Amino acid sequence: MGFKHVLVIPYPAQGHVIPMMELSQNFVKHGFKITFVNTDYNHKRVLENNNELLGEEVISLVSIPDGLEPWEDRNDLGILSEAIFSVMPGKLEELIQRINDASEEDEKISCIVADLNMGWALQVAEKMNIRCAAFWPTSAALLSFLFTVPKMIDDQIIDNNGSPLKNQMIEMAPTMPVMSTQNLLWNCIGDSATQKIIFDVVNKNNAAANLADRIICNSAYNLEPGAFSLTPKIQPIGPLLASNRQGDSSGSFWQEDSTCLKWLDQQTQKSVIYIAFGSFTVFDKTQFQELALGLELSGRPFLWVVRPDLISNDSDAYPEGFQERVGSRGLMIRWAPQQKVLSHPSVACFLSHCGWNSTMEGVANGVPFLCWPYFADQFTNESYICDVWKVGLKFDKDENGIIRGVEIQKKVGQILSDEKIMARVLELKELAMLSVGECGQSRQVFNNFIEWMQI
Repeated sequence: MGFKHVLVIPYPAQGHVIPMMELSQNFVKHGFKITFVNTDYNHKRVLENNNELLGEEVISLVSIPDGLEPWEDRNDLGILSEAIFSVMPGKLEELIQRINDASEEDEKISCIVADLNMGWALQVAEKMNIRCAAFWPTSAALLSFLFTVPKMIDDQIIDNNGSPLKNQMIEMAPTMPVMSTQNLLWNCIGDSATQKIIFDVVNKNNAAANLADRIICNSAYNLEPGAFSLTPKIQPIGPLLASNRQGDSSGSFWQEDSTCLKWLDQQTQKSVIYIAFGSFTVFDKTQFQELALGLELSGRPFLWVVRPDLISNDSDAYPEGFQERVGSRGLMIRWAPQQKVLSHPSVACFLSHCGWNSTMEGVANGVPFLCWPYFADQFTNESYICDVWKVGLKFDKDENGIIRGVEIQKKVGQILSDEKIMARVLELKELAMLSVGECGQSRQVFNNFIEWMQI
């Protein structure tokens, strides 16, 4: 009997929900019914901002508690991680039991696809005797690196808490980013207590990965040949983009402002700087104002996504007179339909936090990058963009750790006049799109995965 009902559960963050929703949309195209499990908190946000999902009969949006009260800070990943582990496994098991008790035999959940950052969900699947697969929403290089944690401890590169014992650079393969022990994933998140919690989560997820029948990844072999060759159990199915199925992206936590597309229509081709920092980045007032100054100094039109919570402790941090001076040359919005923006012919470059979704979307649309990583895997992605693929530039900080407006002005000028970067980004776009094309490796891996789900 075919595996027709799939439960999908992402890690509760914007950059994880969107690619898993895209994955779910692709499952639907192959005849599967999907139960998509958000946390209660994120479920409410998705329903408020994605009207198109309300009419989906084959994607059932459900939720379970994340263990936090509504007012608690979900950007504190240490607190969130501890709450998740204490509450969500039991709640997921109860949900599956309720669904199966109310379903005919051929409609019961028979496959779980879980974000590997929620490795405990694979343990629930094993306990309930349900086949399972892990989805990795970021780079294969990062996952390959995380799988080497036990060896790094044995080699005394890090201690049992994940703290570096040696300040060194680690190169796992020639076409992979060089990793600094100072920028290990967990060391780029919060304070020392949070870092210890995240390191423990990494170890738990590494163990849970062994329970997965498959590990699929939102990347392409052509983009990461070293990582996929080094760790062949990670299988590429990306880049996952709504445009690949001629559809719209869904799963946003904020209301997308599509009026920016009309503004882009009025701009000259390859003229606009697009600036977006994802869902976690927070600036202090000084850095925010320097960014605004840099955009003003660039003299170019710009589309800037300014989330309501982008600036810490200040709701009106723009430099005095900034909005009047830039006038219609600059458009500031709260949230953008990013995939449509990056595919627009007016966009010249992407000033990005280097989240993996943004990285894949920029690459797949042939847009060069100005890199401004904030935390977690974003430093690894910056290394891919600037050091391996050579399709972007890094910013230099001053003695106070600030990226000044003149530095932003300088790098905007450099990247838009660098013909080599422009040529490479178009080559990379072609490689990415070949992967998901009819005979591409990502397409073949995905088709094989579908066949496994239907056995």
